[in-house]
Amino acid sequence: MAIIAFWSDEEKETGQTMSMVALSTYMAIEHNYRILNVSGNFKEETLERSYWNAEKMQNIISPLPNHNEQQIGIESGIEGLVKIINSNKTTNNIVSSYTKVVFKEHLDVLCASKTQDYDEYQKITSLYPSILQIADKNYDLTFIDISKKMPEEYTKQILEIADVIVVNLTQRLETIEHFVQLREESDFFKKNNILINIGRYDRFSKYNIKNISRYLKSKKDINVIPYNTLFFEACSEGKVAEFFLRLRKVDADDRNATFIQETARLSKDLIYKIQELQLKR
Repeated sequence: MAIIAFWSDEEKETGQTMSMVALSTYMAIEHNYRILNVSGNFKEETLERSYWNAEKMQNIISPLPNHNEQQIGIESGIEGLVKIINSNKTTNNIVSSYTKVVFKEHLDVLCASKTQDYDEYQKITSLYPSILQIADKNYDLTFIDISKKMPEEYTKQILEIADVIVVNLTQRLETIEHFVQLREESDFFKKNNILINIGRYDRFSKYNIKNISRYLKSKKDINVIPYNTLFFEACSEGKVAEFFLRLRKVDADDRNATFIQETARLSKDLIYKIQELQLKR
């Protein structure tokens, strides 16, 4: 149904991956969607480690059903998927055969490449646009965490095919001003499929939602994923799924209430944006 790209032009930590983890996990629990999280990272497993602890990371890729490695010569995860795509043996549901299940029929993860060689990583990333388009036929929502290490040409291809782009900013004035300049120089970032998100948001910062909106001269809502100690601990311990299941109902005075409310607001805005864009097609 829709490809959602999480992207940032900021070199420093934006909370991009954890924002995507928060949003996709919340939506998998609260909405009847089939969701895929795709990691585009190199030598970095933040997304995967949000759902599984280190001991389980070695064996988290499910093999193709009714086959074995000798029959098709598969490797793990995305490497195996790339091999199948290159052999022109794809089907609409082939991507799910190389994912790890978080919530059955609701949330899968396509883990990052295990290669330590950047040239090999580049070859793999060249197929990310094709992988996303194949996955889009079998999932309601396909999220892609675009790495800053991804070659620019493949990043551009992904952004071009994405239905919605979530631009991740920090609360640093330099970052905000840089995005203003980027938007002035490129019509691409003036398009109607852009959502702006502030990860690791601190409501006590001078650069709060209201002031950032003023800097950006934007009447559209600025979304945020607030910094939440328990959430970030859950990410480091592989317990994000349990974290959100435990907080399906929170009282207004609960310390996690704002975090859940803002994640829900981003979810609502994303759904509205997807529906809005589909009506215009």
